[in-house]
Amino acid sequence: MIEPASFSDQLLAFYDEHARALPFRIRPHPYYTWISEIMLQQTRMETVLPYFERFIQAIPDVPALASVSEEQLLKLWEGLGYYSRARNLQQAARRMMSDHGGELPDTVEELLKLPGIGPYTAGAIASIAFHRVVPAVDGNVIRVFSRLMAYGGPVMSAPGKRYITEAVQSVMSKERPGDFNQAVMELGATICLPNGAPLCQACPVREHCLAFSEGNPLAYPVLPAKKERRIEQHTVFLILQGNRFAIERRPRRGLLAGLHQFPMRPGDLTRAEVSDLLADLGFTEARIEDGPGARHIFSHVEWQMSSYIIRVSTDRIAESGFEWEDQTALSDLTLPTAFAVFRREMEKLMGEA
Repeated sequence: MIEPASFSDQLLAFYDEHARALPFRIRPHPYYTWISEIMLQQTRMETVLPYFERFIQAIPDVPALASVSEEQLLKLWEGLGYYSRARNLQQAARRMMSDHGGELPDTVEELLKLPGIGPYTAGAIASIAFHRVVPAVDGNVIRVFSRLMAYGGPVMSAPGKRYITEAVQSVMSKERPGDFNQAVMELGATICLPNGAPLCQACPVREHCLAFSEGNPLAYPVLPAKKERRIEQHTVFLILQGNRFAIERRPRRGLLAGLHQFPMRPGDLTRAEVSDLLADLGFTEARIEDGPGARHIFSHVEWQMSSYIIRVSTDRIAESGFEWEDQTALSDLTLPTAFAVFRREMEKLMGEA
């Protein structure tokens, strides 16, 4: 059984000496804590840091977030993925303006009522920003505590999460709850690693760890088998008409909802199939060349994309449903990372036009 006082003291001493100097730690503020925690969901720290600095500079507080245009918000988020997180941020900011005087609420109960905030994020904000003695249990914390307790149950099940949460609650510092939660996260990110062997000899709390004493830390945590990703084939159309190119919006619901993309259709289409489709859209005179291919992996699906470079002599905006933009729009449009190869190809083509 973990001895709470010595465990907490050792963990916090480790944190005080080794905590990474992150911008939202150097400049503590509830708004910064919230934005960073949302950005860090399913995204690596080194990826998030430049996004965080850029976002805070452009949108420094809750009122600014509530009023910013969706176009600017999504452009600042471009490349982070999971764009619904950005939209939820703005919805939550507007709720704060109407119900909380433009400030983040300071309790888990009120935070959980806001769009995009679940139990982990509520616990992180409440403990780090408002010093509430509440756990913040993410993947790092689950891994650390499942090893500490040698917990062999399925950690992602409701009983497993409850067991881990109660274990954290039983040993966390009441004087420094936010630092305690961050210390466990830091331990999981830098020592009790998710991929490969943990650095047990460098761990400040290994004397409390049952998995270490048993000699089998890699046996924990017990995770469900990963689901196989679905493979989808798509064909992207890089359509040029003079000094303009075609773009379209994705549906308002679903993957990459509402974002721009180069026109794309399901399937690995042949040149003849593309020619027939263009004719149906009203493009009867089109020069078609092979374009680059790309592959993009989402959490649950993999896109395998081929493309065609298509030069047309007329535009049929009403019939095609496409929007037409000039070269200057290529840097302004919010295009998901899945289309990065095609954006570069279009920049090259527009430069040649």
